Amino acid sequence: MKLLLVEDDERIAASLSEALTDHNYAVDIAGDGEEGWDFMTAFSYDLILLDVMLPKLNGIELCQRMRRRGYTLPVLMLTARDNSTDKVQGLDAGADDYVIKPFDLQELLARIRALLRRGIAPRSNFLEWGELQLDPAICTVTYREKLLAVTPKEYQLLELFLRHHGHVLSRQQILDHLWSSMDTPGQDTVKVHIRGIRQKLKAAGAKHDFIETVYGLGYRLNQNV
Repeated sequence: MKLLLVEDDERIAASLSEALTDHNYAVDIAGDGEEGWDFMTAFSYDLILLDVMLPKLNGIELCQRMRRRGYTLPVLMLTARDNSTDKVQGLDAGADDYVIKPFDLQELLARIRALLRRGIAPRSNFLEWGELQLDPAICTVTYREKLLAVTPKEYQLLELFLRHHGHVLSRQQILDHLWSSMDTPGQDTVKVHIRGIRQKLKAAGAKHDFIETVYGLGYRLNQNV
């Protein structure tokens, strides 16, 4: 999953970005509201972490602009002020949730997972497809209850497919979702990661085309697993 962090405190932005990356998120950082808007309009994100007090364009104004322009992705507000007025303003502006600084990292991660689950109607906290199961809380992947030793990027790729099951994802869409805008490799990288996942799934007993190729378009989870 790819997140946009809009935070003007460089120390907080760097430490939070590092923690999110360690939990298999790709992260872009914007240092003010206008830069955040530029990132939003240029790239695709699954969720935005948005500080309230920002230069040039504050978080409330940026969130309002997003909603007016039809952006529906989840927004998690970060605020240093614990009062009901700020919370009401943020929620009225279109934010989906908020946390108070200084925040507990595990709580923040749980809130991110909860927002990312919205709209996919899960039966549980797990993401599942056939006998494949992914647990976002502890970043594990199993097939037929066998733990798969996937790399961080393979984990991210499987999570992307599970959250967009039934959709064909092009190589460019995968790159846009899983790599930061400053660290995007060539499209052949996607092919390499797909091959690695297929080999590990096959070794666990899955069909070779558990992730199937839709020629000329991209990849999707096989409907007949």
